[in-house]
Amino acid sequence: MKYEIKGEPMPVVICQLEGGERMISESGAMSWMSPNMQMETVGGGAGKVFGRMFSGESLFQNRYTAQGQGMIAFASSFPGSIRAFELSAGHDIIIQKSAFLASEEGIELSVFLQKKMGAGLFGGEGFIMQRLSGSGTVFLEIDGSAVEYDLGAGQQMVVDTGYVAMMDATCKMDVQTVKGMKNILLGGEGLFNTIITGPGHVVLQTMPLTGFVSTIASMLPTSSK
Repeated sequence: MKYEIKGEPMPVVICQLEGGERMISESGAMSWMSPNMQMETVGGGAGKVFGRMFSGESLFQNRYTAQGQGMIAFASSFPGSIRAFELSAGHDIIIQKSAFLASEEGIELSVFLQKKMGAGLFGGEGFIMQRLSGSGTVFLEIDGSAVEYDLGAGQQMVVDTGYVAMMDATCKMDVQTVKGMKNILLGGEGLFNTIITGPGHVVLQTMPLTGFVSTIASMLPTSSK
């Protein structure tokens, strides 16, 4: 499979497949394709379907198989970036629920639950995230631009809520209360920050969708009766 990412800030990834190669995506992610791409809706068993429902994703996925050389494109649903990551056995990644766009068939999606309840309830990334494993290329949808860091063992980064798009499964996530009542009341940063501890690769996003929606909502006129 060969691919090209183009068109930011509304990007699309265009994949060129050889005969028999397959791609999987969430429902509605395909934007255009050649007529020799065969689509099949798959669930992957009751456990996987329930897991996707539990994580807020589509109950089923679409699988596309090239009948000869074929082309398929997956476009971003929000202004931002598309990043490609190569996974291999033993190299799993954790992503925000909305980040998965498409992948080669060898990628497995599963539910990832934060081990510490506080990290999920207050960290802003959600108690439920997604774990990607297997071997192959996966395409992630990033809100805004992507900024990437490599953390060493024990190295930490303090991140405002919602800005974590992806991290290696070797990283740990926790929450930290903002210190000082004045900082909490007047600082405008909320009550909690997310703490990422290495080792591992971390991808942050510059315009979380939740923050964007909140900003737009605050500018809308309120209705009067």
